[in-house]
Amino acid sequence: MQKIVTIEEMIRIEKAAEAAGHSYAQMMERAGKSLADALLARISGIKDKHVLVLAGSGNNGGDGLVAARWLAEAGATLAIYLTKDRSEDDPYLAALRDLGILIAVGEQDQRSRVLKLQLGRADVVVDAVLGTGFKLPLKGIARQVLKVAKQSRTRPYVVAVDCPSGLNCDTGEIAKETLAADLTVTLAAAKPGLFLFPGAEYVGELVVGDIGLPPDQEELASIKTELVTAESARQWLPARPISAHKGTFGRALIVAGSIHYPGAAALAGRAAYLAGAGLVTLAVPATVQNMIAGGLPECTWLPLAETLDEATADILAVEWERTQALLLGPGFGLKSTTASFLRALIGAGTPLPPAVVDADGLKLMARVEGWESMLPQGSVLTPHPGEMSVLTGIPTEEIQEHRSELATEKAAEWGHIVVLKGAFTVIAHPDGRSALIPIATPALARAGTGDVLAGLLVGYRAQGLPGFEASILGCYIHARAGLLAAQAIGTAASVLAGDVAAAVPRAIAELEHSPPAN
Repeated sequence: MQKIVTIEEMIRIEKAAEAAGHSYAQMMERAGKSLADALLARISGIKDKHVLVLAGSGNNGGDGLVAARWLAEAGATLAIYLTKDRSEDDPYLAALRDLGILIAVGEQDQRSRVLKLQLGRADVVVDAVLGTGFKLPLKGIARQVLKVAKQSRTRPYVVAVDCPSGLNCDTGEIAKETLAADLTVTLAAAKPGLFLFPGAEYVGELVVGDIGLPPDQEELASIKTELVTAESARQWLPARPISAHKGTFGRALIVAGSIHYPGAAALAGRAAYLAGAGLVTLAVPATVQNMIAGGLPECTWLPLAETLDEATADILAVEWERTQALLLGPGFGLKSTTASFLRALIGAGTPLPPAVVDADGLKLMARVEGWESMLPQGSVLTPHPGEMSVLTGIPTEEIQEHRSELATEKAAEWGHIVVLKGAFTVIAHPDGRSALIPIATPALARAGTGDVLAGLLVGYRAQGLPGFEASILGCYIHARAGLLAAQAIGTAASVLAGDVAAAVPRAIAELEHSPPAN
């Protein structure tokens, strides 16, 4: 299980590893090897490539020098450009000198002539200039080296070590000189700043590199923030026994839609089936049923009055006994009568099935005093930043700056799972655990894609998954489906919510059929 750690946490983890017998030299060797391996896996014909390593004076630079040795042994042509000269007895530098590799020093390079020459030759640039111990704005030789590299007319493949130089690994703030990486090999664990803007725009593909820490190291294992991967999502796929019948996979009841938003119910219902639910019932106004029923022959229906009100809540209460999971909110609209309906529904005192609350349901629920205690414990709330602002009273901009912290804080305060949607969706559990989906795509920036996600979540809840695990699995599949839809269509700009739903089976198949990590 991969984790996300702050700079302070990473320092503690490395110190504990050293105390346990894993020296910094050993960790640096493993880090450099991981960096080289990641690059070699992505660059073909390395023997014909020129690789320029920009190395600072700290451990980050040391990682880059170790990687340079491995790349040289693989046949690449190497050049090393140090911001400052390193110690004469530096073993990493000595090994490169023994290989006859060109080594230049920025402090001795007038007008950066050598740097500009090497940038013009480079097919690959390894950014190992700065680690975590810097302050913005950048100054001195490190700033100059990065500035020249950024202004270069050539466009080599850029690999960043741990975080792109000048990117604050905690906050996502960047220097104006920061190089946009094609690949970032973050070491031991991902860092929060890699998923916060503007820094996230500079990360490129993200790989977590091994530095030799034992997987059961207490300091690392105790971190409560998980980076969701295919491997960690796969473990929550519900089993599909050959002896199953539709009841095996549960009934999802979706209360959704209105005359203005009929598609929300259709998208959610389809997605719940695609997630594997055995039976999906759509409780919608009768006019909405007439509009969408032809496209959803698999669904059963509970036609409701055009205006949802307190009487509607009584009709639905009869359904609780045979419902394994409930979705409220997609396409509700914001009428005051609908707010009264929701208040009556969750405040009746009759135990509700495991619930997912989405979209307008969240905005209406915010009007109900004490809603937190009325919902079933561990319900799943799926706000986007605007809806989170309505629920909390916190400005959207502040929410976006502190996504993980706020989701975790509110999950604990409310006693429910919070799925804070957006680029790099955050999933938070009331017990302090959280998970982050390391996928951001404009393919999902489209009306209706949230309804698809809500349908996936209620579908997995209907199959018996707890809220946190259902959210991890559903959000990962949803994000992958967005990427796959854009790939199939050829452009993210033309992806519609229905295309995302259509890609869900491929996203699930990826998890079912791809081999587990060693």
